Amino acid sequence: MILPLIKVLKSGKIAELDYMHPQEQEVVRALLNVVIIEGKTYPQKQPLSQAEFSAYWLSKDAFVVRTSGQDATHKPKEILGAFYLKPNFPGRCCHICNAGFIVQPQLRNQGIGRFMGEAMLLIAANLGYEAVMFNLIFETNIPSIRLWQSLGFEIIGRIGRAAKLKDEQVVDALIMYRALG
Repeated sequence: MILPLIKVLKSGKIAELDYMHPQEQEVVRALLNVVIIEGKTYPQKQPLSQAEFSAYWLSKDAFVVRTSGQDATHKPKEILGAFYLKPNFPGRCCHICNAGFIVQPQLRNQGIGRFMGEAMLLIAANLGYEAVMFNLIFETNIPSIRLWQSLGFEIIGRIGRAAKLKDEQVVDALIMYRALG
């Protein structure tokens, strides 16, 4: 599969999806920490150190969506969103992958999540995975649930009272699954 993938977003911005470059890791870690502090979609309670981020996000394949095109000022391209892709299980079950996604809060609802989701399915199949499984999608994360269902995922399980959100609300988590190919 040839990367980067290019897409025009709802805002008219041109975005590219590619492997994360080492110099982008700190921006992605900061974005993940913003999402963690929001306390609505990820299980972590505290911001991740560089070592914790590396162990969690960089253990296999990591991707970003960044602004695309030539910039006359030669400024670094803006990171719009990011995701990781890795085996969900070891050994005999490593053909089932897992992924995690984040989008800049001010850029949500512009098609970045869908771009990443569609690309992840192609990349996962290209890397030899046979299925994708999400272990913890909080039932209150309606945009995520709707996106994954629109991309062919099924809810295969529910974990009762799985998450205590930042506002102390206790919610169930869904397990979602989709075979590839």
